[in-house]
Amino acid sequence: MDGLLALLFKYRPAVFDAGRIGFAPPLPAPWIIAFVALAAACVTLLYLRARHRTILQNAVLATLRIAVLLILGFCLLRPQLVLSTVVPQQNHVAVLVDDSRSMRVADGGEPRAAAVQRALAPDGALLRALSDRFRVRQYAFSDAARRLDDVTGLTFAGERTRLATALDRARADLASLPVAGIVVVSDGGESDAAALTESLLALRATGAPVYAVGVGREHVDRDIELSRAGAPAEVLQGTAVAAELIVAQRGYAGQRADLIVEDEGRIVARETVELPRDGVPMPVRVSFTAEQAGARRFRFHIAPRDDERIPENNVQDMLIHVRDAREKILYFEGEPRFEMKFLRRAIEDDENVQLVVLQRTAANRFMRFAVDSAGELADNFPRTRDELFRYRALILGSVEASFFTHDQLRMIADFVSVRGGSLLMLGGPRALAEGGWAGTPVAEVLPVTLPQPAGGSYFQEIRIRPTRDGAAHAVTRLAARTDSAAAVWQRLPPLTVFNRVGRAKPGASVLLTGEADDGDHIVLAAQRYGRGQSVVFTPHDSWLWQMHADVAVDDMSHETFWRQMLRWLVDGVPRQVVASVDRDRVSTGEPLRLTAQVDDERYIGVNGAEVIARVTGPSGTTSEVPLSWTIDRDGAYAASFSAGEEGLHRVDVVATVDGRTITGEPAWFRVAPGTSEYYDAGLHADLLRRIAEETGGRYYTLDQIERLPEDLAVAGHGASMVETRELWDMPILFLLMLGLVGAEWGMRRRWGLV
Repeated sequence: MDGLLALLFKYRPAVFDAGRIGFAPPLPAPWIIAFVALAAACVTLLYLRARHRTILQNAVLATLRIAVLLILGFCLLRPQLVLSTVVPQQNHVAVLVDDSRSMRVADGGEPRAAAVQRALAPDGALLRALSDRFRVRQYAFSDAARRLDDVTGLTFAGERTRLATALDRARADLASLPVAGIVVVSDGGESDAAALTESLLALRATGAPVYAVGVGREHVDRDIELSRAGAPAEVLQGTAVAAELIVAQRGYAGQRADLIVEDEGRIVARETVELPRDGVPMPVRVSFTAEQAGARRFRFHIAPRDDERIPENNVQDMLIHVRDAREKILYFEGEPRFEMKFLRRAIEDDENVQLVVLQRTAANRFMRFAVDSAGELADNFPRTRDELFRYRALILGSVEASFFTHDQLRMIADFVSVRGGSLLMLGGPRALAEGGWAGTPVAEVLPVTLPQPAGGSYFQEIRIRPTRDGAAHAVTRLAARTDSAAAVWQRLPPLTVFNRVGRAKPGASVLLTGEADDGDHIVLAAQRYGRGQSVVFTPHDSWLWQMHADVAVDDMSHETFWRQMLRWLVDGVPRQVVASVDRDRVSTGEPLRLTAQVDDERYIGVNGAEVIARVTGPSGTTSEVPLSWTIDRDGAYAASFSAGEEGLHRVDVVATVDGRTITGEPAWFRVAPGTSEYYDAGLHADLLRRIAEETGGRYYTLDQIERLPEDLAVAGHGASMVETRELWDMPILFLLMLGLVGAEWGMRRRWGLV
């Protein structure tokens, strides 16, 4: 379109946008206007006097002839385009060329890198045209920006695209010089949006426009991408892990693909998925068991197709710390019942979970199971926060709220919100609303609302089914494959409930529901609350999943459910010192943020601690990094660290509080070449347009780049001079006059006047 307009109007629209229209008539303008007006009046009078034509014919012919006179008068006024153009060789232009790995993508028949090198060849027409008018400085950029002699020095090996870094470098280098503009040649894959916004503000302040040249296609035509993987960063050894990934594709809609999970090269799970519609992200859930202790690298991948454009983005890696530890859970049961007995039996062989049980057998009579010492729970349910907060999770069975003091009820709520522990409340005759829990501090924590008891007993038999969220959840997935797990739930016998519950609270997830005569019931629901989580399981006889006559002797559904439930309750529960890193993979020398949360025994943040992070590399070398209080939050400490050695690194945080040393579980990260450039690797044209628009520049595709030198020249930035360009000889004016004269002659022929 620009080419057609330039053919008709002599210059492209960009040139008109940069200038203004003026007139330089050879005679005074009023004389020319008067002459045209007089000629038009004569034509009108002449046609009105003609008697052999109709009024309509006279009007049409007069209008066409007057239009020709007006165009002629416009040409006699000698229109001009007044431009502010750059002074040759007095202005600088920075050319920034993307040198990252995404430029290797061949989405247009050839790699983007080859197209860029051809367009910016040292002896090419573009650089010659730029060099004739400007002093050109070339830069290559990816993670950082560097001066470049010519495009033969590009490697296209950068692991990230940082447009902000490149723009800041060019602005700083040219700060004291007249600048006509900055040219950015990239696919627009910026990795730091916040930094880019700040950089654009600085460029607008200096008045330097950015001319963005987009490379590649906005959509890669044949590609499968695993864009994200999410799973717990820390689990107990032997835990079933549910990971969620996002799969997107173009060119393979409806085809089936195997999603494979590997633990350090060993296949631990395989899930067949049907690929979604083109460009539509699809969540995929896959479960596997973390069997080996340590910091394990789990790889999720889909085998690339033979004709796939970017096979590198079919993979996602995740570090998961698999802990071989024994976690303590307190289970308080208010009455003797089978549920407690079979729950203990379900996990008795689990060496990583210690279920400490306090059971009320009669008024003021209690039994203790699996305690570590004679003093543990000697006064029955814990009365202090220090005592309760030693546990990682708390299970409340069929026990009424009135058993606890108000301080204990508040302490149970704080166990979740402050300590970060997990609370599981089971159904039973004395539980939930029937146990008077509505209106207590604990009710605020629960994931469901509790109605006021309606009076009388309540009993319903329910057949349980997982919800969509529960179908692949780590607790409710009772078989390795989704279809097999659904079959397990179909054959499990129904259970009974004694409790009414209301709706799920906003933010809660319902994992299991039950179908009963009086409608659907919430069976299993969970939500995050403060630093911890709360869970409600409403049936009181899940032991039927093991002892019912219809359940096979070798059916392990009951054991699997409770083992997964208890492990899930303790996963992610914080200790007094929690070390973390902002990402689990970085490139060599790339800064990493180390953070630590330091709490006292009541899990209140400590601000005056001495905190040291010991980073141990794969070769065994250790670096000590002091962490400083961040001020943002009580007990939060942070520091920056850059690792130069590739491989797995361990971070141990040691906090000294009032002379006492406290340590927590380590954090892990891996130093390896980055692959982020291969994800979402299409051309980000909207981002490049935004950069151009916000700085007063223009956006081009690589096919339009030959227009760049002229647009830079007429933009008027830097040292400039006034230039006028004649417009009276525009082809459009000649064509209009020719068309009008031809139209008049055609009308005369049609009406038989010639």
